[in-house]
Amino acid sequence: MSQLSRKAWMEKVTAYSKELRLPMMAQHLEMHVQEANQLDLCYEEFLAHLLQKECDARAEAARTSRIRLAQFTHKKYLEDLSLVDLPEDAQKKLKHLQSLTFIEEGRNVILSGNPGTGKSHIGIGLGLRACQEGYKVWFTTVPLLINQIKECRSQQTLRAFQNRFEKYDLVIADEMGYISFDKEGSELLFTHLSLRAGRKSTIITTNLSFERWGEIFRDPVMTAAMIDRLTHQSYLVNMNGNSYRLKETKEWLQTQQLT
Repeated sequence: MSQLSRKAWMEKVTAYSKELRLPMMAQHLEMHVQEANQLDLCYEEFLAHLLQKECDARAEAARTSRIRLAQFTHKKYLEDLSLVDLPEDAQKKLKHLQSLTFIEEGRNVILSGNPGTGKSHIGIGLGLRACQEGYKVWFTTVPLLINQIKECRSQQTLRAFQNRFEKYDLVIADEMGYISFDKEGSELLFTHLSLRAGRKSTIITTNLSFERWGEIFRDPVMTAAMIDRLTHQSYLVNMNGNSYRLKETKEWLQTQQLT
């Protein structure tokens, strides 16, 4: 094959790759051809190699997209947790939770305990793991969720929001209990979390025990109904313990003193 005809064939392959939306093949064809020549690959091996690269790139792009659309405020991975510094109940249950079977089962996870013990870190870490495994995830705080629902209702887009909200494989609702709600906010939160109950998974992080949820919902009947709906067949994780965040702060301060 002459250099000119080879160039023409390469141009054709590149053009076909773009038309078929195979960007890895289009952008790196020359490199893959050289690699195949070095490895002395047959045509079938070369084709499989090209398609594998394309699939790998597409899967990575999808993972990146899922993480971006999840709207995490921070990237906190499970691998960054110090297991021995977590509350005892979290140490026992984290191994099972990170298998993500609770998502397949449509079961909730409620992380309840005093501030700084790793609740949000675990919630976000499980969410990131779920994104990497192909699940559709959304992260929000409870106050922001209520505000968004109210805005959608005022703009008459609530039905569209509800449809999206129901379809997430996992919703992480952070910071339940930091701000109390008015009656409207409580009712809207109850209604929307109920849409997912028993079918899709929700992770709730809260600094209040269930006995104190009445402080934020201000309605004994609704509080009881909310607790019953959220905790049914859920994984309850007691996060009361020493502050994980305070320990990290002290360690950081010590390193600053040494420098």
